[in-house]
Amino acid sequence: MTDSPWHVRVATPDDAQGLLAIYAPFVAETTVSFETDVPSVDEFRGRIERTLARYPYLVAETNDGRALGYCYAGAFKDRAGYDHTVEATVYTAPEARGKGVAHALYDELDAYLVQMGVCNVEACITYPNPASEKFHAKRGFSTVAHFHRCGYKLGEWLDMIWMEKEIGARPAHPAPLVPFPAVIGRA
Repeated sequence: MTDSPWHVRVATPDDAQGLLAIYAPFVAETTVSFETDVPSVDEFRGRIERTLARYPYLVAETNDGRALGYCYAGAFKDRAGYDHTVEATVYTAPEARGKGVAHALYDELDAYLVQMGVCNVEACITYPNPASEKFHAKRGFSTVAHFHRCGYKLGEWLDMIWMEKEIGARPAHPAPLVPFPAVIGRA
């Protein structure tokens, strides 16, 4: 057993309100997310449910149950040929930043993704975003694309970059992607 004051676990739809409390300020006050309207708790609950049907959705929480951050993976593109590549997202509460929470979340996420047969993890990042760029670079991501003034939020045109990390082998004939519920024994 660890002495850590927090732990990472698989999220459930019941986490929606706590996770939305982390996400809402990113939507309402920053250009980190290109979403412009804060979703309702019901919409957020649906997002968690839809993600968990195929991909990991994880939460870091204090030992008394308060959410500190979350991450998830989703389809990179909706064509079957892209099945072994995912887009990953991570958000942490202000009090969790710099404490290793995001790294712990991505450690768990990467472990699940490898078990699923994922080869590439992509991250879509508003540019510039030095903190996110540094975090992802430290995790082994490199910048592979830069899109100029492709989004508009809070009165400004924004750039976006894609960062990428290879996490899995590329067999000549890969097996189908293993859905997350099968990996955790809930299929």
